[in-house]
Amino acid sequence: MEFAPSPRALEYQEKLLDFMDQHIYPAESVYAAQMAESGDANFHPPILEELKTEARKRGLWNLFHPYESEEWGSPGLNNLDYAPLAEIMGRSPFIAAEAMNCNAPDTGNMEVLQLFGTEEHKDKWLKPLLAGEIRSAFAMTEPSVASSDATNIQLRIDSDGDDYVLNGRKWFATNALHANCKVLVVMGKTDVNAAVHRQQSMLVVPLDTPGVTIVRGVPVFGFRDREGHAEILFENARVPKTALLAGEGDGFMIGQARLGPGRIHHCMRSIGAAERALDLMIARAQNRVTFGEPVANRSNIQDWIAEARIEIEMIRLLTLKTAWLMDTVGNQKARTEIAAIKVAGPKVALKVIDRAIQVHGGAGVTDDFLLAHFWALQRTLRLVDGPDEVHKRTIAQVELRRISPEWNRK
Repeated sequence: MEFAPSPRALEYQEKLLDFMDQHIYPAESVYAAQMAESGDANFHPPILEELKTEARKRGLWNLFHPYESEEWGSPGLNNLDYAPLAEIMGRSPFIAAEAMNCNAPDTGNMEVLQLFGTEEHKDKWLKPLLAGEIRSAFAMTEPSVASSDATNIQLRIDSDGDDYVLNGRKWFATNALHANCKVLVVMGKTDVNAAVHRQQSMLVVPLDTPGVTIVRGVPVFGFRDREGHAEILFENARVPKTALLAGEGDGFMIGQARLGPGRIHHCMRSIGAAERALDLMIARAQNRVTFGEPVANRSNIQDWIAEARIEIEMIRLLTLKTAWLMDTVGNQKARTEIAAIKVAGPKVALKVIDRAIQVHGGAGVTDDFLLAHFWALQRTLRLVDGPDEVHKRTIAQVELRRISPEWNRK
């Protein structure tokens, strides 16, 4: 296993770190002020467009995209090269990834359109997404069923002549309330009589399609994220059959292809959030005095700092191994490691963030600091792209197959 960063990866890390120091971190307070002044939870602050312009100028654009393209500015980095870049972006989760056109769920949707879209899909939706002109959302999860098992979904996609007609309800469609969101990738059932993993299909559905109604933005731990987590009602929403991605019955397969890279991207960003939280914890501990001494002198605080460093390094190494496996043997053969980091990444980040909050005292749970929102994001990630329990089940099934039931009888 070779985890050493390539010269190209090191070059991008240096460029990205400079961009973060010179532009992203200073923009955080500007972003917060513009959002507060607007009074609109889904406002698109002008600072983001300024950052996007600067990122493109610096060649820090579409870094996630595995295909090299001079037209779209994507360097064609592999997973191992992209991993530390996504980690760096995770240190400023509200603006960094979007400033470089590397934010979920657009990254996953762009990969889906690249792999399974028609030329019409690519011209109409993929190109403006790659250019950062529009945003997109992914509509799979439903409020009335346990969507951790994607075969449960109930939204109907019925054939009617040259059209499909959609009826059902989705929620947690992240990005659907973004000011620039124009299109949904929707998963629903086209054939309830087919084999269980062949009942689902995916369609590209313009957000302004008649019959598509955003019911509300769902708050998460009291936060109304700017991009929104929308509940969406589909009532006889009609799209042409050219909206189909791949073929009928391919929805589950597309979903699995989409979620592999998405899960590792989330974990990479979790490591960045943990690093930022550790920095904040150390700074607070060094600058607060209790009973005549800096908080940093307390043995339990030193234990927390040491444990954070150990655990962050452990999850980083597992993530790099996973990225290396995805590059060398493919996502399917790396599925155990992908599942493992999806569980471990947010859990480590949550532990570090929680202790940073504790060191900050009452201030840690307020909006005056980043930590409360950091915690909400990471806690949500234990459910996003499949809850921990589903990923543990995947790992356990692989482990159980390693040893036959007869092994203990020998």
